Amino acid sequence: MKTTSKTTDESVQFVTNKTTKSPDIFPGLQRRNFLKTAGMIGGSALFAHFARASSSEVQKGLTIESDTSEGGRGEKTKELFQSLDFRKVSVGGEIGRRIGITVNNNLLQLDVDNDFLLPFQQKKHEGKGYSDYVGLGKLIDAAVRFAAYTKNGKVIALKKHIIGELIKTQEPDGYIGIMVKESRMWGLWDLHEMGYIIMGLSGDYHHFHEKDSLKAAQMLADYMIQRWSTMPANWQKFGAIGLDSNILALYQETNEKRYLNFCIEQCALADWKPTTTKGSNPTLNGHVYSDLDLCSAQLELYRHQPEERLLSSGRRAIDFMCNEDGLMITGAAGLWEEWSDDQEGRGFVGETCATAYQIQIFDHFVRMSGSARYGDILERIIYNTLFAVQSPDGRRLHYFTPLEGKRNYFEKDTYCCPNNFRRIVSKLPAFIYYRSAKGVAVNLYTPSETSITLNDELSLKIRQETEYPGNGTVLIHLDPSKPAKFPLQLRIPKWCEKASVNINGETYNEPIVSGKFLSLERVWNPGDQVILDMAMPFRMVLGRKRQSGRAAVMRGPILFCLNPAQNDQLLKMDAADISSYMIDPNSLKLISGDSTLHPNGVACSVDANERTFSLGTREKSLKLTEFPDPEGKVVYFRIPDFSVAVQDEILFGKNPG
Repeated sequence: MKTTSKTTDESVQFVTNKTTKSPDIFPGLQRRNFLKTAGMIGGSALFAHFARASSSEVQKGLTIESDTSEGGRGEKTKELFQSLDFRKVSVGGEIGRRIGITVNNNLLQLDVDNDFLLPFQQKKHEGKGYSDYVGLGKLIDAAVRFAAYTKNGKVIALKKHIIGELIKTQEPDGYIGIMVKESRMWGLWDLHEMGYIIMGLSGDYHHFHEKDSLKAAQMLADYMIQRWSTMPANWQKFGAIGLDSNILALYQETNEKRYLNFCIEQCALADWKPTTTKGSNPTLNGHVYSDLDLCSAQLELYRHQPEERLLSSGRRAIDFMCNEDGLMITGAAGLWEEWSDDQEGRGFVGETCATAYQIQIFDHFVRMSGSARYGDILERIIYNTLFAVQSPDGRRLHYFTPLEGKRNYFEKDTYCCPNNFRRIVSKLPAFIYYRSAKGVAVNLYTPSETSITLNDELSLKIRQETEYPGNGTVLIHLDPSKPAKFPLQLRIPKWCEKASVNINGETYNEPIVSGKFLSLERVWNPGDQVILDMAMPFRMVLGRKRQSGRAAVMRGPILFCLNPAQNDQLLKMDAADISSYMIDPNSLKLISGDSTLHPNGVACSVDANERTFSLGTREKSLKLTEFPDPEGKVVYFRIPDFSVAVQDEILFGKNPG
């Protein structure tokens, strides 16, 4: 039984919302009331439509193939870059610190028995409200990856405990969940919960070869597939986000065609197109997380059947974000969890689930296209929106991350966003290096090292030394197993107008183009060194739409914000009042080694006046901190001369580069 809705428009549209009658069940207003009740920051909508649209459009495909590294069967996919095994990439710097505090101060501090496992043991939920969701499958997926990456005995023990106790709750028919019998499958969130459990258990088999986990995942998947024909007519109103990608993860481990066929034939995954709206609407149609998850699932399906139409939805989503004001300056997307292009910065902005899937989508497109511009956005999202989700000590998490006004921590460890945050942090090591057809590409700059097999006769150890993004100097050590010719590709960010490269003490004199990967192809010897130096001046980035008439302070990938607590004169002022201050861009001064948020952070000082600058007067000197500052309330300010400001470089225009 397919869940398809037909459309005659072959293009993917993000259309202005039309007024529609709200259905009696799960209206958007009820959703928003739940968010307010749940500490003002509720979970992902999760019930965005599983709409499937038919399409006969076929375009020319990509042409370069490489083996995938995440799949269990080594499927072929058409990519320019290939992901590395994240377990072999050790990471330091702020990325490494965030991984560490997520493991030690968050994951290992959870009350997994009472908050996560108990509902599965009791099975008392009826699937009638937004709180009937735990997110245990997402937690398992994160715990498995963290256990595989850190090899920490406590993390491994936690992973084993969670999975072992969960499998004990599986019923003879295969069901694992929290619902009473009458609400299973079609009760709100049940399919969503079960789907991610399948993914988490599949991951446990992939990384730890736990056969009991794979058996439980297959029993649960078969339970769902066998009951698919009982779908009620109004099922599309219920939550099943992730089901396609979850079942594809199981297929990767088993190679059993019934799982692939379920996604293609029953879920009509290949035919889906986003038919979203821009702005608030009663049914949350146009839910960012839902759409990006399905885009991601289509990209995974592309590994198995490389049809061009499977790329079109992801391309359209990126086009909306990068060309139609769908991305905010932090890299976040969405208002009230829905697509928005008005650049609203206050309130329910940048849902964490959406942030996690944005990162996955941009990673996909860096690898498929080889475009550095996607890497720029990936970096922007990680250092600003993603890290702003988490408190500096790692324990608390935000559900939304607004640009302006108060940011509230979510009151629970369960639900979708906290667990999707843990999942995406566990994946960060995989975004640093990629293997190209003949060499290696460096996508993110951070202290790190890894070993890469380039071919049957050649391996490479690569290591970065850097304080990036505190400064733009990166020292790269190369140790091939023997002298060999291959390309080293370095992402030159679009914001970097001046970069230089030094190889073993000699200046590289060829042109270096910002917004591109620089390819250094030569014979490399053990002990070779490359120094990449990227100029990092401050830049004033113009606000768009609701932020028009103001500009934000950036340096490299980092956005700066104003924390009133760092400026006593402003402590009692509202964010809207503070943003009316005029700052002098010429007075910006870097504060290196700032420890407000983390060791070796950066901040800056800037002169400001409440009304305007006249006769050279300076009313205040403000300290601006990195955007992840949890008390940050303002990012946009008035400036006296807009000729010094620039458009945001993450906007692609006609060509993503």
